[in-house]
Amino acid sequence: MQRSPSLFEGRPPLAVRMRPRTLDEIVGQQHVVGPGTMLRALIERDELRSAILWGPPGTGKTSIAHIVASRTDSPVEQLSAISAGVADVRKVIAKAQTQGRTVLFLDEIHRFNRAQQDALLGAVEDGSLVLIGATTENPFFEVNSPLVSRSLLFRLEPLAPSDVIELMRRALADPARGLGDTGVSADDEALEWLATTGGGDARVALNALEAAAQLALSREDARVAIDDAKAAMARRVVRYDKAQDRHYDVISAFIKSMRGSDPDAALFWLAEMLEGGEDPRFIARRMVIFASEDIGMADPQALVVAVATAHALEHVGLPEAQLNLAQGAVYLSLAPKSNAVYRAIGAARKHVSELATTQVPPHLRSSDPVVARQLTKEGKGYRYPHDHPGVEQRYRPEEAEDRRYWEPDR
Repeated sequence: MQRSPSLFEGRPPLAVRMRPRTLDEIVGQQHVVGPGTMLRALIERDELRSAILWGPPGTGKTSIAHIVASRTDSPVEQLSAISAGVADVRKVIAKAQTQGRTVLFLDEIHRFNRAQQDALLGAVEDGSLVLIGATTENPFFEVNSPLVSRSLLFRLEPLAPSDVIELMRRALADPARGLGDTGVSADDEALEWLATTGGGDARVALNALEAAAQLALSREDARVAIDDAKAAMARRVVRYDKAQDRHYDVISAFIKSMRGSDPDAALFWLAEMLEGGEDPRFIARRMVIFASEDIGMADPQALVVAVATAHALEHVGLPEAQLNLAQGAVYLSLAPKSNAVYRAIGAARKHVSELATTQVPPHLRSSDPVVARQLTKEGKGYRYPHDHPGVEQRYRPEEAEDRRYWEPDR
């Protein structure tokens, strides 16, 4: 060991020190910055137009922005939407109008309200301002449509565990920026734990590695063991925001898993939502919809089960109602599937929307006594099927006489 643990103090966090300095140092995100990609070519030629980098924390958004700043010949400004306001934006725009094309990195752009985002539009549109916006939320929901339409969109994905392990090994070996001058190494098991529990967030994993190294050195050991890793990151990072993009992605995965008749996958995504604090009523409502949309008449009991699940949730509440939700999810996953009901109502509504007007046949109209006295044709000619078994009569308007909406699966 070449230095005491106290020498960790006074230094930026490991994740900051190990931030990539070039595009080649970025691990993962090859679909965004790999060789031959549009973003890489624009950065290398210093021709980048306004862009929005969208993805979970710790996936490289800020790193890419820093690399843009290091390669461009244009002036660079940086703001955070957490602390900046319209006045700060206008100052940057005023500079751009005097000094020419200016790159603005705006972190957490989704935290700007509509008026603040609108302040950027003119400068972005005339090209005097190259906006690099970073957001963890879906820009189609959280960023003004005019601003989105004037920007290139790049979605970054959570890093794979193998990518995170590579980053941690770099940090352990780098003597200038990383932990290479501490003499610390790490067991493979410890690295795998940090990589898989960090939620694909390089920042979380690297900072946890540094904390684990401090724990190892404090007991006069130069090797990070699994217990050090577990102590440094005691709980798995669940990347779930019940109000934003992850919310839609996970419920989509849950529905598609049930549709694909995979109960284990459905249970996994159900657990992900419950761990993330999703409103269980939202989950139950989607299960009720699913029972008719994706199962329907293939198993009419599925709707009964789904509604019972929702009722049980109201009566019992969490945490016990997780059992009711799990039972419902397993039943719906294993039930036979049919979207015939979904197709039928869709076809009927489409046809109705195409018709200007329709008339209810006279024999099907209300036979209320008051109405019948005023309009003698209303209800006349109707044959009560219970009194006339097998009776044939017209139940549709003429415009729909030959249409068939209900097509059961064969």
